[in-house]
Amino acid sequence: MKDFKKYLAEFIGTFVLVLFACGVAGQTCSGPKEGAGYLITALAFGLVIVAMAYSIGNVSGCHINPAVSIAMLVRGKMNVKDFCGYVAAQFLGGIAGAGVLQLIVKDPTKLGTNALYNGDAMISFVIEAILTCVFVLAILGVTSKQENSSVAGLVIGGALVLVHLLGISFTGTSVNPARSFGPALIAGDLSGIWVFLLAPLAGGVVAALLYGFLDKKE
Repeated sequence: MKDFKKYLAEFIGTFVLVLFACGVAGQTCSGPKEGAGYLITALAFGLVIVAMAYSIGNVSGCHINPAVSIAMLVRGKMNVKDFCGYVAAQFLGGIAGAGVLQLIVKDPTKLGTNALYNGDAMISFVIEAILTCVFVLAILGVTSKQENSSVAGLVIGGALVLVHLLGISFTGTSVNPARSFGPALIAGDLSGIWVFLLAPLAGGVVAALLYGFLDKKE
């Protein structure tokens, strides 16, 4: 039952992330020429993380992102069984969130899907990997000490706002495979989706290894 509650919490968190944050992205059509929509979308993603961190964080740790979960796996903070359960719950939550969003807006172009930067898969991969690495580094750092628990949600939410402020104009900012896959699947367009599945995972692994090196006491 304890495991089920953790997985359910991850499902709920990812569902809320996609429904609300991707919903805001789709409605504001955020981009560098949209002015306020650019900032509003970045804030929406950050605020969802803050809200979920302080609501389900004590249940599952509020990963709601396979890139975060793989970093925790590499760091030895979770086992393979929980990693698989978390990732499955996150993808299902992302699909459900996108499905409900589609029922509301009835427009597959307004689901906040990601897109390759100038159609270039390689540069998009690099962008997403770097953005994810920075985001996950912030998570690993702030969660490394128990005394940071009261502000961890704010720091993580702020870090997500930061990477979105840079990344939206390039790829729409994924840094989260579940967040990208759900809207892409419901929109019926999986072209280039491999970039938004693999690049964040690569960024998460690099962040875990880098933090492990920086955290060594010698």
